[in-house]
Amino acid sequence: MNLPDLTGSEGLPSDAVNSIELLHDVELHVTVELGRTQMLVEDVLRLSEGSVVELDKLAGDPVDVYVNGRLIARGEVLVLNDSFCIRISEIVADLEAQVEEAAHQQIAQGV
Repeated sequence: MNLPDLTGSEGLPSDAVNSIELLHDVELHVTVELGRTQMLVEDVLRLSEGSVVELDKLAGDPVDVYVNGRLIARGEVLVLNDSFCIRISEIVADLEAQVEEAAHQQIAQGV
């Protein structure tokens, strides 16, 4: 009886060898948060075009970068070719572990 080889190149189980590579095609939701605030219901109902909402961060403060709702990094807002972008200045989590877990959740939800 021939059994398939269940080990990777270094004697590790094949599912442990570069398991993150199996998730490279999974799309994750990336959100950048400029700041937060709290508002009364009446103030929210008064919002209209042109309203200004003051946030808890100052211009130039680092912004938070979330992957599937998990804080993974902080960075600064830049403009590149007329589009906003973020330059990562700090990784605040075990990036590979967080991304791998988020990808597994995304797969489990069937998204």
